[in-house]
Amino acid sequence: MSLITSTRTDISTQPPFFGPDRIYRPPVEEGVEIPAQLPSHMELPEENGEIVENFREQPQGYLLDQGIWPMLERIHPDRHFAVGHDCGIYWLLANPPERGAICPDWFYVAGVPPDLNGHYRRSYVLWKEHVAPSILIEFSSDDGSKERDQTPREGKYWIYENAVQGRFYAIFVVETGELEVYQLENSKYQRLQPDQRGHYLIDPLGVKLGVWQGFYFNETAPWLRWYDTEGQLLPIAEERAEGERRRAERLADKLRELGIDPNTL
Repeated sequence: MSLITSTRTDISTQPPFFGPDRIYRPPVEEGVEIPAQLPSHMELPEENGEIVENFREQPQGYLLDQGIWPMLERIHPDRHFAVGHDCGIYWLLANPPERGAICPDWFYVAGVPPDLNGHYRRSYVLWKEHVAPSILIEFSSDDGSKERDQTPREGKYWIYENAVQGRFYAIFVVETGELEVYQLENSKYQRLQPDQRGHYLIDPLGVKLGVWQGFYFNETAPWLRWYDTEGQLLPIAEERAEGERRRAERLADKLRELGIDPNTL
């Protein structure tokens, strides 16, 4: 995918900031001078000094990665996709610059190259990429109030709905395992209803998102997992390996019943 060079005129004052042509024109914080050339990920800060909020965030992100990665490689044989964990999505020209970024706990963007001109991604800059994420996920450490905040230009919900415009937005309350999912329709988020299993269809991936109660990373807890459309878990690497081991054992037992030593094959 080619990247479009933003110029001094590529700004906007009112949402939605994605125009009908799907070009992203960033808003500008009051008092900030508009540069002649809008900055790229190479010029913008990649850290803001914030810490990970709880011990579950990193393993939860890895769990989502491992379950969906084989599917992503099938969907994108050219590997043109990006998955971010607490990575900045720049949506606003601000001072200091990092004020213009929001950092979802997990997000996926389809159809963008894995690196940019030979450099790893330091952040995701909407006015350079012009591609909205397919899904944004927040792991809430409290009751989800911050993730539902619709304060203009400040609240996460408002920014995701009006600026980032991720097609799906999921809020997962880590402590209780509560999950709510929204879909963008006509530039507004509509809350979705789960199926009979409590799962939500995420169309761009062809899979469902739901909560699994189980043991992972030394803790039995509710975890956010991917499911196929029949309600079966998408296994992670350890589960796939365990499944292969059990299949091999069943085959060996069957061979022994037939009088064949599997060790001689």
